[in-house]
Amino acid sequence: MSKTYYDPADLRKFGEISEWDEELGSKFFDYYGKVFEEGALTAREKSLIALAVSHVVQCPYCIDAYTQDGLKRGIEKEEMMEAVHVGAAIKGGATLVHGVQMMNKYKKLSM
Repeated sequence: MSKTYYDPADLRKFGEISEWDEELGSKFFDYYGKVFEEGALTAREKSLIALAVSHVVQCPYCIDAYTQDGLKRGIEKEEMMEAVHVGAAIKGGATLVHGVQMMNKYKKLSM
């Protein structure tokens, strides 16, 4: 395996992030755990959302984690890919809709 900037082994070290600021780290992990509890959405639905968001924010650690989590929760590859496409469509749309700001600014400056 070739060396990459992102070391897959670092995902297992995520919990260590609290070592340099125990208070904030603990608060984050408490919040994170609470978010992923069953609620109005199932843990399976939340995992699928997390997978899509992971792709939008381009976090390889999150992609690894939520692909594994999704498999454990019975999420099929077609569902995962559909979620990725939903994320891509939203990210693409968000990029393009900001083009309206550019168009407005251009019109204002070129008058």
